[in-house]
Amino acid sequence: MYYSSASGAANTPSGSRVFRYEVVGLRQSDATDQQNYPIRQSGSTFINVPYTRMNDFMQRITRMGGTIVSIQPLEANGNGSGNVTVEQKAPAVKQENATANPPESKPMTQAKAKKHADVPVNIYKPNNPFVGKCISNDELVGEGGIGTVRHIKFDISAGDLTYFEGQSIGIIPPGTDKNGKPEKLRLYSIASTRHGDDVNDKTVSLCVRQLEYKHPETGETVQGVCSTYLCALEPGADVKITGPTGKEMLLPEDEDTNVIMMATGTGIAPMRAYLWRQFKDNEKAANPDYQFKGFSWLIFGIPTTPNILYKEELEEIEAKYPNNFRLTNAISREQKNKDGGRMYIQDRVAEHAAELYKMMKSEKTHTYICGLKGMEDGIDAALGAEAAKEGVEWKEFRSAMKKAGRWHVETY
Repeated sequence: MYYSSASGAANTPSGSRVFRYEVVGLRQSDATDQQNYPIRQSGSTFINVPYTRMNDFMQRITRMGGTIVSIQPLEANGNGSGNVTVEQKAPAVKQENATANPPESKPMTQAKAKKHADVPVNIYKPNNPFVGKCISNDELVGEGGIGTVRHIKFDISAGDLTYFEGQSIGIIPPGTDKNGKPEKLRLYSIASTRHGDDVNDKTVSLCVRQLEYKHPETGETVQGVCSTYLCALEPGADVKITGPTGKEMLLPEDEDTNVIMMATGTGIAPMRAYLWRQFKDNEKAANPDYQFKGFSWLIFGIPTTPNILYKEELEEIEAKYPNNFRLTNAISREQKNKDGGRMYIQDRVAEHAAELYKMMKSEKTHTYICGLKGMEDGIDAALGAEAAKEGVEWKEFRSAMKKAGRWHVETY
């Protein structure tokens, strides 16, 4: 999904804790080169890792041939930035004038812990973007559907771009704008988990609709600059990537959370990342410390059945996990609402308002809305009518959910 901005949310205190890994046996390789790890031929490497990234880095260390000798907690503000830092300790060498206990190098000075401090942000900036490569570019709209939507996968193995589910990356299209200046970046929601579609930490994927509309004055067809560029990318082509950005749409770490997802069109991008992390077998194997036990419900608005993006994969999850995942489509040009009009996402929300509102009253429920901004008012109206039955003012209830970090919205 393409959108323009993102904002922050709350984090748990445990997320700001940092642990120091003492690792031996890391081998100099393409993988370690890409992480900018100054690997010695022998001796220990010390890696300071935020609590919420411990599992990821245990797996990375194993893949790079390393062995974790010890794990020690650091002081709460010893490395509160959430960044992974690396120190080196060379093996002991006997010298005539060497001191018995040479002091270890001091760790880098770090800022105090902040909300979502462990979340990677702006590793690559517009003035120095990462150049990735297109691996694949596949059509998601079936025969007879409306428009074109592509699932595009990029190789990011040559850099150190990391991200979490719910974040976005920027794409800088080539060329200049109408004023002769270089094109500016456009933000797109990431459609893959932090491990990538291949679960090897080497890719990132987007879900992109080619923007096309009629000019209101001339009537000519206008195509979006960046979306057209991305949808036409050939495998092997270079692409300038920035980011990642965004902390508003992050998944909670609790394994027994209830997740309500409301999406239209390419707004399904972050929802796909959530669902893959929660239910896909290879993802579950890659994340032994996160085994989803809650309930996820996706309400998806699209114009026609061929426009149900990732249809087969969604239905596969629903069939395999009927007690943990529910898929509800609102197909506007094929289904009718209770008044005989087109079935939009807000109509589906109205149909299930009692169930949804009951779920939202639980502190374990997080709600995510992504896609067209126009759906927000209808969703508010439907849930507001249900809340009113209990004498609750919906806007106040929604505000309380957002303050608690349980109401997440990115619309455009």
